[in-house]
Amino acid sequence: MITPTACGVTSEVGRLRTVLLHRPGAELRRLTPRNNDELLFDGVPWVARAQEEHDAFAAALTERGVEVLHLDRLLAEVMAVPAARAEVIAEAVDDPRLGATLRHATSAHLEGLAPDDLAAALIAGVAHDELRGGRGLAYELMARGEFVVPPLPNLMFTRDSSVWVGGQVAVTSLAMPARDRESALTAALYAHHPRFAGVEQLYGAHLEHLEGGDVLLLAPGVLAVGVGERTTAGGAERLARRVFARGLAHTVLVVPIAQERATMHLDTICTMVDVDALVMYPAVADHLQAWTVTAGPELPDAADTTELSVQGPQPFLIAAAAAMGIDRLRVIDTGLDPVTAEREQWDDGNNTLALAPRLAVAYERNTVTNAALEAAGIEVVAIAGSELGSGRGGPRCMSCPVLRDPLPTA
Repeated sequence: MITPTACGVTSEVGRLRTVLLHRPGAELRRLTPRNNDELLFDGVPWVARAQEEHDAFAAALTERGVEVLHLDRLLAEVMAVPAARAEVIAEAVDDPRLGATLRHATSAHLEGLAPDDLAAALIAGVAHDELRGGRGLAYELMARGEFVVPPLPNLMFTRDSSVWVGGQVAVTSLAMPARDRESALTAALYAHHPRFAGVEQLYGAHLEHLEGGDVLLLAPGVLAVGVGERTTAGGAERLARRVFARGLAHTVLVVPIAQERATMHLDTICTMVDVDALVMYPAVADHLQAWTVTAGPELPDAADTTELSVQGPQPFLIAAAAAMGIDRLRVIDTGLDPVTAEREQWDDGNNTLALAPRLAVAYERNTVTNAALEAAGIEVVAIAGSELGSGRGGPRCMSCPVLRDPLPTA
């Protein structure tokens, strides 16, 4: 029997103990030159190599004492729970393309699957010619290879669909249609798996858009939230009210970022590598701004209506240092020329996963950024990512920390 275990994250760099990953599988084999743009990939990855790279990533974490949880395995266990099955099947068929007849047929098909097979179908999708009992006008007009239930190739970026703040988990609201079903799976996981029994969900997929790649836990009680292509100002505001009401944070820094694919999340621009240091894309280091949000004079409540105090803007580095209670927040100087900086930022050079203070996982191909990190005293665990990176995500994107050690108090 699986019993609840400790969960909670209060920083980006506390010693990582448990992490949620998803090994890419059959869903990547659904990508074609015809659909890869719609499914948010820059190309069609070599699936076997992507799996080898992901296995090496997981092994590197395990070798350093990190417990690795696999999303698909946990989901298969949860699919034995009737309430969880009903929730995710309802979400899978909630698609206006289908119509009532095909929606009913698809539900019946999914309901008839064993837990392992259901989990696999929800992740890899169900194509027209795979659907048992398909019927109705929508079914007849579909092409043979069209998806009745679309695949979720971005599920390997587990950071985005949930993020832990203290001992609670925010199941996020994903902005892109190709990803909106991911949150239903993570919500079911946290609600029904015994591993997470009793865990409160801080946010929900029905709320304003908010993605985990835009949320940085700079220090205990201090969050930075990027607002751009994927996270809205309304999402940042809602999260701020909720973390204040539940005593999970005292300050939220709201950081506008360019609404571009290269900077889709705040963690594509900067990530923490020490308690007082981050690696940052040089092109934005000097002009990134932040608004400082704190609770207003009223006591925070759970109604999401508490007035907030908003101050700024200020340079992000100054606002962050003040909120963290330190003299300054160090930026690792990569010394990159503009062309190299743009290349390595595109290749997720700033998207590192801290395993502990001054210890971070990074893609091996970003050689100049990694050398600068090493020169600054940051040990780099370099991993391959030539195929994993085709979905635009690095080690931080591919990992959802579930448990980190608290940082030592001064």
